[in-house]
Amino acid sequence: MKQDLDRLMEEKGLDAILVSGSGYSNPAMYYLTNGTPLTRGHVLKKRGQPPVLLCSPMERELAEASGLTVVNMNKYDYLSILREKGDALAASVELYRRIFADLEVRGKVGFYGMADQGQAWVLLEALNEQLEDIEVHGDFDVTLIEIARATKDEAEVGRIREVARRTCAIVGQTVEFLKSHRVWDGVLVQSDGTPLTIGRVHEEIRRLIAAAHLEDPLGFIFSIGRDAGIPHSKGSPSEVIALGRSIIFDIFPCEAGGGYYFDLTRTFCLGYAPPEVERAYQDVYECMEGIIASYEVGKEVREYQRRVCEFFEGRGHPTIASDPRTESGYVHNLGHGVGLSIHEEPRFMDVPSNTEVLRPGHVFTCEPGLYYPDQGFGVRIEDVIYIDAEGAVHNLTDFPKELVIPI
Repeated sequence: MKQDLDRLMEEKGLDAILVSGSGYSNPAMYYLTNGTPLTRGHVLKKRGQPPVLLCSPMERELAEASGLTVVNMNKYDYLSILREKGDALAASVELYRRIFADLEVRGKVGFYGMADQGQAWVLLEALNEQLEDIEVHGDFDVTLIEIARATKDEAEVGRIREVARRTCAIVGQTVEFLKSHRVWDGVLVQSDGTPLTIGRVHEEIRRLIAAAHLEDPLGFIFSIGRDAGIPHSKGSPSEVIALGRSIIFDIFPCEAGGGYYFDLTRTFCLGYAPPEVERAYQDVYECMEGIIASYEVGKEVREYQRRVCEFFEGRGHPTIASDPRTESGYVHNLGHGVGLSIHEEPRFMDVPSNTEVLRPGHVFTCEPGLYYPDQGFGVRIEDVIYIDAEGAVHNLTDFPKELVIPI
């Protein structure tokens, strides 16, 4: 949570942090500016002090909505610096020199936000070499901002709950859309007699997302048959919607303006399910129910990935525990955090470096799945879990788990 920033900065020995870039598609900037949609800006926070927002004069009134102390970048007169230096890199170094001097920043400074990798490397190297009082710091693995964002307060969870409500409604509306079609020779058909395709369903889902005032920056998954056996296949637009084939619907929209995400997956067959799909679905369902019932504060997250692999191997399915390269059976990790990014901390990968434990405030997915593309099907079920301040486990996903949808 944001209240942890000073503690995290102290643990890393940071005297200040600087977050830069746009307020769009830049979770660190969105987080520290309280969702203010700036085109570009900087948030500077010294340890033990409130953050300051530096912005263009064109966005000075928008910046006020952040609730932060605002510094107008006009005071540093970048245009005159650029004319004097004649070089963008030299001018940028001088601009940062003036900012740090004005705000009395010195020592070890962590840099965060979104930028082109090459440009960021050149700038940070120049700052480290040329600013005598500044030591540039960067995090390679999990960043300080990501650690803070991993635990959510009640206000953040409330926003995620609202996205969950709308997302579940979209899935329900999509199911009703499918059920509204006639069946001809085992295939859903439209009013003009042509087969209903994955592409047409995608169009309807996009319409429903827009009508719910949500955004879909990463795209959703609605795939059938063999494509459902490839975990991140979004589905082939020309494929027809046929009875008895497994359909994976994985939808992960966010608030309009780039805010909080939700993530939901259901697998279903229209009309009936083949025996092999029924068996795989039952295995996934029982695995998921057991895992959710076992979540407990203080437990290492990687332990739950191990439990899933053991469960599936006990049911005769290959997993990445015994063969990390397998493309059949259980082929991915159990879950991931959900917040201002669709994939954030905690991550459930079973590797020695993953020492994260479940903590109050964590919001994360539970999404076991089984995939058999050569047999023409895949199964995944996904709910989002929240651990409150008292350590109680809550399922934020209010949508039924039914394999067969009557047509």
